[in-house]
Amino acid sequence: MHTFSQDIRYALRQLRSHPGFALTAILSLALGIGATVSVFSVIYGVLLHPYPYADLNRLVSLSISDPYGNFWNAWITGPQIRELKQARAVENIAAWNNWNLTVTGHDVPEDVVAYTQTGDTFPLLGVPPLLGRNLGPSDSAEGQEPQPVVMLNYRFWQFNGDSKVIGRTLELVHKKYTIIGVTRPHFTWGWDADVYLPQKLTTDQALSFGTVIKLRPGVTQAAADSELQPLMERFAKETPTHFPPKFKVDVRELSYWTIHQLGGTLYILFAAVAMLLAIGCGNVSILLLARGTARQHEFAVRAAVGASGVRIVRQLLTESLILSLAGAGLGIVLAYRILDLIVAWLPRNFFPSDADISVNLPVLLFSVGLAVLTGVLFGLFPALQMTRPEIGQVMQSGTRKVAGSVRGKRVHGMLIAGQIALTLLLMTAAGAAIDGFLNLMRVRLGYDPHNVISVGIPIHENTYTNWAARMNYFEQLRAKIAELPDVVSTGISANATPPSSGDEERFDLLGKAPNPSIEGQTARMNYIDPGYFSTLHIPLLQGRIWNQAEIGHSALLALVNESFVKRFYPNGDVLGHSLKVPNQKNEPPYTLTVPGADGWLQIIGVVADSLNDGLDKPVKPAIYMPYGTVMWMQIQILVRSRTPPQSILYSIRQQITHVDPDQQVGGQVDNLETWIRNEPEWARGRLISALFAAFSIVALVLAAVGLYSVVSYSVVQRTNEFGIRMALGAQKSDVLKTVLASAGISVGLGIGLGLGLSFGLSRLIGRWIENASRNPALILAACFLLLTVALLACLVPARRASSVDPMTALRCE
Repeated sequence: MHTFSQDIRYALRQLRSHPGFALTAILSLALGIGATVSVFSVIYGVLLHPYPYADLNRLVSLSISDPYGNFWNAWITGPQIRELKQARAVENIAAWNNWNLTVTGHDVPEDVVAYTQTGDTFPLLGVPPLLGRNLGPSDSAEGQEPQPVVMLNYRFWQFNGDSKVIGRTLELVHKKYTIIGVTRPHFTWGWDADVYLPQKLTTDQALSFGTVIKLRPGVTQAAADSELQPLMERFAKETPTHFPPKFKVDVRELSYWTIHQLGGTLYILFAAVAMLLAIGCGNVSILLLARGTARQHEFAVRAAVGASGVRIVRQLLTESLILSLAGAGLGIVLAYRILDLIVAWLPRNFFPSDADISVNLPVLLFSVGLAVLTGVLFGLFPALQMTRPEIGQVMQSGTRKVAGSVRGKRVHGMLIAGQIALTLLLMTAAGAAIDGFLNLMRVRLGYDPHNVISVGIPIHENTYTNWAARMNYFEQLRAKIAELPDVVSTGISANATPPSSGDEERFDLLGKAPNPSIEGQTARMNYIDPGYFSTLHIPLLQGRIWNQAEIGHSALLALVNESFVKRFYPNGDVLGHSLKVPNQKNEPPYTLTVPGADGWLQIIGVVADSLNDGLDKPVKPAIYMPYGTVMWMQIQILVRSRTPPQSILYSIRQQITHVDPDQQVGGQVDNLETWIRNEPEWARGRLISALFAAFSIVALVLAAVGLYSVVSYSVVQRTNEFGIRMALGAQKSDVLKTVLASAGISVGLGIGLGLGLSFGLSRLIGRWIENASRNPALILAACFLLLTVALLACLVPARRASSVDPMTALRCE
């Protein structure tokens, strides 16, 4: 024990006497461990295990796909759900819907997102509650009205956090519900749900539900698809507006959408941090090898005075363990910090907001173990070589000659080349991601989002159930908001708020045969009022816009965008023609249409293109109709203000309650610039470009430090050689060239390998990093930057070598 204590004290003295070496080694390990653990923890929480449900491998969403690769969840009616339950592949079904309700009894109604589900839902998920009990079959018994009970989401309950909440009441839209339970933390059913209510299956063909199916044991997804296809085709005949013309059943695991949208991004980030961990471990290896090699003279002296080989190895083992454990400890701290940063930047609409994203213990242990193993192996390598040293030879030859062995130079060279290659690959990927994101930021929107806010207005069931009442109510809300002094203009957008706006629908053109291609005969359907275009600053190019009086008289009019004209009327003679959207059906009380909405509508104008399919896709053909043509149970009011719109949000809420005291504003209200930042491609591009840039900078610094360390030790080792050269007439420039040339071999090899990897993997990088640039100049720019940094890292010790005094160098021997 006394000897062990001596080893620790000596090791700490050694590290204190070389703080640069110790700090660099610790940070190299810490950065690699922290980045690797945090990114994999996100992968595990978001992709591999986002749902805490029982029998997760048997839970699938009832989904369909069309011949063009579009994929979405199927919505079916109550009678269809009852029939679906009888399928042989199906063990049970969870059916759900969602709506915005209000907590009444306050000055301004508080919005809550309510998920209504059948009684089988919570038993199917198999997750016990935190408090109270789950909703069950008895709460929505067949043939009876649902019980007035409510279950709270953990996040919603946390606002109060009262453990005695069970049995109390919650008033929703003036109806009292008894609180029966609180969900556990990280319960992801209903991504944004606040409360859960029981729901009965009605025979109403206008009311449809999303479904999650629990397959019977042993039933594959392909077998389920095959059995359910004819059943779903029959459902499509019963409710044609709920299905595309051609489709196939395509049930998918619950995490499919997240994996499809975000999987490639996270996996390539993990590949990046794995490279960073490799660079960090390589850096520690270089430092330990160089330092251990430089200490061979010390080991020989210790052996000469009686130290055994085991004693030397144990001392080196102690030093390496202290370094590795210090790096691992700091890496654990960094893992938590980096994880918080990544989670804050993740695209929220790609995965359940309540997903449990925490540090993954197995990966943490693996990374720490790898770091410790690296420190031990490369720290002991020089000592193991000296367990039986030729002491006389070492003492006579001196430190520098032994330290500069061919084997040591070869190992250093290989490690440096590997670091350089991985760093160049990381920099190439970072450059591609950043350039792609910058292109996304510069995309032409076609509208002006500055100082515009979108205010969502969901209306409650059994209110404004006829066309005239609903139209009058929406218009009152818009007019009341327009009275505010800071409001410049207002417009109504039922579904047309960019940059992802409108619903893709089939349509017919009068006098033209339908195009057999689904893609060729679809357009984005948008329902708006006359103020929409002026509020967003979208110019009118031809014709005119309908007026408010025409909306009130149910005029069957339409406008189209430039892309529509280019595809379907390339000669530009679109005005006066007519189109028809067959799926615009009246389904009260949820969908109200004007008489003839599914008939012919006259085209009266053309507007400029504006983004309607996201930030990274071309503008699609669009059709704009008066919002009264089809009215759902929600609306969005666009408000352009003179001041930042969030500053007048409370005034907007008050104006709305003046029209209807029970009317809330739906969900989180954001300005349109925030809508852009919430687009999947924007959020994904920001995340991956920022993280890749950070990882690349760290890798570049680590590679530079490793190269600097090797060249510095090489200069120390060759001091005598340089002194002799200069004594024989060599110039400073000759010594400078010699040092740079010896390092240049490793750097050149590393850049060659890195270029091969960068060009070879460019297609894969472009596929996994959405919107990544494939400009070869980026690779060359990264190569130039890396060469510059490498030259600077070599130049300082090389200049030191060229300034060696020959007589001093010879006396050192």
